[in-house]
Amino acid sequence: MLEASGSQDREPKPLLQSLQSVWETRNMNKLKQEMEVGFSALDDPWTWLLEALEVCGGWRGKGPSLGALLVKGLQQWCTKHPEGQPSGLKLRKLQARLFPLLAECHANLLDPLIGIYHLHAADRDFLLGHVNHLYHKGKFKEAAVLGIKLELQPDLELEKMCVPLLFQERMDLVEAFVESHPDLQQQLLLLLDTWFAPDFQITDVARKFPCLKPEKVNHRLLNRTVFRFLDKFQLDPALCPNVVNQRHLSTLKYLIYKRFREKTMTEENWTDHVQVTVQGNRWLQEQLVHLLVHHGGLQAAARWGLHYGLPKESLPRSVPEEMERLRQQESREDAPEPARSPGEGRRKAQCYGLPLPREQILFLSTWEALQEHKECLLKAGQIVGLDMEWRPSFGVLGSKPRVSLVQLAVRDRVFLLDMLALLRPEGAQEEEEALDQFFRELFADPNVTKLGYGMHGDLAQLAKSLPTFSAMEKQLCNFLDLLKVHKVIRKGSPGDLQKVDAERSEVRGRRARGLAERGLSLLVQEVLGSPLDKAEQLSDWEKRPLREEQLLYAASDAYCLLEVYAKLLEDPASFGLSPETLAFLMGRTESAEVQQPGGQSAAAGDSPRQEEEEEEDWDPTSVGTPSIPTPVVTPVQDFRVVCDNMLQGLGRHLRCLGVDVRILENADDHRKAAEIARQEGRVILTSGLPYQTLRSQVGEGRCFRVDCAQRAKEQALQVLEHFRVQVTLADIFSRCQACNCNQYLKVSRETMAHLVKVRSHPTGEEGAAPESSPPPATDPGRSTEGPGEGGGPPRLPNGLQLQIEALPPGVLTQEELSCFYCCKSCGKVFWEGSHFGRVVAQLRGALDLPESGGRLYGAPV
Repeated sequence: MLEASGSQDREPKPLLQSLQSVWETRNMNKLKQEMEVGFSALDDPWTWLLEALEVCGGWRGKGPSLGALLVKGLQQWCTKHPEGQPSGLKLRKLQARLFPLLAECHANLLDPLIGIYHLHAADRDFLLGHVNHLYHKGKFKEAAVLGIKLELQPDLELEKMCVPLLFQERMDLVEAFVESHPDLQQQLLLLLDTWFAPDFQITDVARKFPCLKPEKVNHRLLNRTVFRFLDKFQLDPALCPNVVNQRHLSTLKYLIYKRFREKTMTEENWTDHVQVTVQGNRWLQEQLVHLLVHHGGLQAAARWGLHYGLPKESLPRSVPEEMERLRQQESREDAPEPARSPGEGRRKAQCYGLPLPREQILFLSTWEALQEHKECLLKAGQIVGLDMEWRPSFGVLGSKPRVSLVQLAVRDRVFLLDMLALLRPEGAQEEEEALDQFFRELFADPNVTKLGYGMHGDLAQLAKSLPTFSAMEKQLCNFLDLLKVHKVIRKGSPGDLQKVDAERSEVRGRRARGLAERGLSLLVQEVLGSPLDKAEQLSDWEKRPLREEQLLYAASDAYCLLEVYAKLLEDPASFGLSPETLAFLMGRTESAEVQQPGGQSAAAGDSPRQEEEEEEDWDPTSVGTPSIPTPVVTPVQDFRVVCDNMLQGLGRHLRCLGVDVRILENADDHRKAAEIARQEGRVILTSGLPYQTLRSQVGEGRCFRVDCAQRAKEQALQVLEHFRVQVTLADIFSRCQACNCNQYLKVSRETMAHLVKVRSHPTGEEGAAPESSPPPATDPGRSTEGPGEGGGPPRLPNGLQLQIEALPPGVLTQEELSCFYCCKSCGKVFWEGSHFGRVVAQLRGALDLPESGGRLYGAPV
């Protein structure tokens, strides 16, 4: 304990009590004044603050607290009074006393405390010792945060500090640890790359860190993290050859799936992409042959083995014999010629056929050619089918393909705009400006109806190719995204969720077997009777000249939108629609809704992966009956959710608004949310990586991804808007934020004061016997029970102890309070304060709450 003057021994406790009393009144101006005067009167405010924090509870969290205000208040006071700052041995003792507090406080208080006690100027070995002490106690996150705040990274061992964080998926801290240190960035990537070597065993790393569990390592997340670091820190991918190889191997697996399982890629496209992916990498060449043996057939594997001249010892046992047989049959060619997938011709005959002669498909590669047909496209009353194509990137680092082709279909022809030629680097600036102006006129023209499917991804990609187009978002007009119409068609009855879930489960099963259509192809099949032939979808759309099959595919993708739209308008009732529904959906899309996609699609244009993700996100309960454009509104009482442990703040905020919320604990596995959702019929609220896993384990529309960058209040509004939940004044504070119970016991102020007195003096004044228990309090709207009788801790009739010790002393003297409300599940005590008015004022506009009235804890306010 540090030395203190005689006045110091007497002053801290009274000052803290005085500030506590002001804090309970929530008079921030008076509290600020009291702190200013109090700090100036103290001989040693720095020691006083540490003593106050050690005895003052509730300051370690991120919420407002007296302790947090004391820290920030002293920081401001020190700025105004630089004289008398502690130094030498006294300062070092203060710093040593501070470190246990730093390990427990919220990150928002670290910088003020570090500044008040001058930790940046402290002895570096002294600081490193404390950080290492935290590390050896298993507080890896706290050690890393302090190391970052004190800028100790160069003197800390990177592997020791970062590996535990990687096991815990704290990629944000790992990134912050190496943020400003290029040498550490390279060391980190070199370390992570060793984890992707073919002979690597994660158990070798786990032996160095016995407290970590190797099964917790998420290699997919690590792979994405490495590529994100490479892109953010502008590092050479050659630092991570193993990670790059794994990414290319994933691309090969995807291509083999598309070619031999789904059978939705032509031989030409598949060969082009395989050669670009493998190139001269011998390991990938061998992996390709091994994959083909299991999925593409022995002959295909042998042909590729011959093509790359692979040694026999690196191939599966039966492949060399097949290679020798093929070598004897035919001479070696520049490219392998695997046998074509059976049934390709039969499938083409069963797919949608473009009802236009070939001469009506116009390939426009110059501005003059586009100018010649501009009037046709912008004619008043025109309906234009819109689609775009670009080269698939397959997640390759640095691959940022531009839109290569824009398809514009009208009733009697299709225009294919060669964007590579129209936006060629050596092209005149006037031509680029004219092209930009053309798209502006087309997209903003209210007299031209534009049709698309999953258009927002296409428009965002176009904005990357034409940066000036990004400023056009708010001017988009008269768009109809048929993806939204498709969701309504497939929704069926919003009340029949079990039927919807069963149908969607069957579709997923058919997709897994490569049998089911999806996206636009499925819509065309449902409306026109035949699916689209998507075999050319994953083409290299930057390769010129385009093949005839590519041109026909591109034209069909845009023209089919016109025929689908016409069929829907002709007989909307047969699809569960009405003209009003279409008008309503068009009204929803004509305003600016273009958003940058969260990640690069693996395929070109309207890729099946993108279509499937967009299609899976629809919520059967979020749109009204198809023939009625007015959305269904869900009352709070019918909305039940389970919050992942990453969204505990959101869960408490939703409880504040009356929503029935189960919240996972910090130690709970994410999968527990799916179990609760299935057993109790709840919607899962989650964020980040668990979303994909959880969404696949529950019914459609039963898992919602929350934007983790938003604050809890904004997240809550996002959830309520998405599920169209109506909150009334009666719902606010109708549930206990601590335990989710919605049953309260009403207790009068006099009774509560008596209970507090009995709690404080169980034997009465001067040893007298305890006073008789007051009569039970009643609440006609909620309960007729009262606190239990007898001395000792006050309890509810069910034996639950009331948490009256948490009541601030001053609250019982407030004349305007007539009663208190006790949660019948956890015993927490509530009362009618100013918080209700603040919450209502904050949410009135967003939730359309009335100006007055309402009930708080079941009582009128």
